[in-house]
Amino acid sequence: MVVSCWSAKGGSGTTVVAVSLALVLAARPGPGVLLVDLAGDAPAALGLPDPSGPGVAAWSAAGAEVPADALARIEVAVAPGLDLLPRGDGPGMVGDRAELLVALLGADDRTVVVDCGTLSTGSAELAVAAAATTSLLVTRPCYLALRRAVAAPIRPSGAVLVNEPGRALDRGDIEAVLGVPVVAEVATDPSVARAVDAGLLASRLPRSLQRSLRGAA
Repeated sequence: MVVSCWSAKGGSGTTVVAVSLALVLAARPGPGVLLVDLAGDAPAALGLPDPSGPGVAAWSAAGAEVPADALARIEVAVAPGLDLLPRGDGPGMVGDRAELLVALLGADDRTVVVDCGTLSTGSAELAVAAAATTSLLVTRPCYLALRRAVAAPIRPSGAVLVNEPGRALDRGDIEAVLGVPVVAEVATDPSVARAVDAGLLASRLPRSLQRSLRGAA
């Protein structure tokens, strides 16, 4: 199973949602979880140093010179049951390498969570998000974010709503406009910001996030 997390507007909290969802899934019995970072911020959110070796970007740029199974060699162990495939340095994926990545992730025995970041038309991240078993739009209850989500190049299978106090829009509005269910509501919680800032998200995932994301998992 491949779960893609993406947003139509920056600053929606996509990376924190993707990382937290991977941690929640990794705590369950099973073959484990692979977190694929196409946005570039997953190591920081997990409190890890930026990987010094190559990542998905370098694998893509190398083209056919690098075999497909080389991806497994650049995975980084994060926690029991959770491995990270970092983005690394370099330009984003292109063409057939994005299609190959989709095929490889779909054949993985583990549950795969992909942080696709903010999508743009024609990008490789868009191709990965669209091909996922479950495509989750991460959005805030903001008119501008919702407006962009409606115009997004793909239709999500569900939405993760990052709630903020004082907003006029609510879950019902999001579902009515997008035509898809809100599978999880994540409240803005200072404990989450503290965990991310302290690099403790992987070791001390706030209970509020765990509870919120069970529906999405």
